[in-house]
Amino acid sequence: MPTPKKIEQRIIKYDGSDLNIIIVRYQGFIHIVIEVEEFDKSIREKAESLAKLLGVTLGTNLIGILLYKTKSDELAPLIYVPHLDSLIWQRGCGSGTASLGAYLSWKNKGEIVAKIRQPGGIINVIASCYDEELESLKIEGSVGIVAQGKAFIEV
Repeated sequence: MPTPKKIEQRIIKYDGSDLNIIIVRYQGFIHIVIEVEEFDKSIREKAESLAKLLGVTLGTNLIGILLYKTKSDELAPLIYVPHLDSLIWQRGCGSGTASLGAYLSWKNKGEIVAKIRQPGGIINVIASCYDEELESLKIEGSVGIVAQGKAFIEV
């Protein structure tokens, strides 16, 4: 997995309240980790509007909003591609899982091994961070073909 350029924690004013976010920066895209209690409709709508706002303001190719339930190691990954105005709740996100692992390792100042549950299944992440420097990052999991066919694209 690509190594993030920087991991930082910020509290931002959003939608009338303080929102604690983790920014995981890569070359050309960012992931935002938000720790939540539940994946309810309200938090999902807030994540969607935040993704679109960041798409306008940051000028990046891709924004991932990663809702993370810490108690159960569950991830709800939302991916927004600004130039396509494409907003998708994914069933599984490898790069999002890697970003989450990088964040958890950075937060705990050491190595983590976690099984991250997502709508499409479990992705394992192994990450090591020492002295605020990410040393290793790896994901593992099973991939299956869920659809097969032809796509016709008109330009």
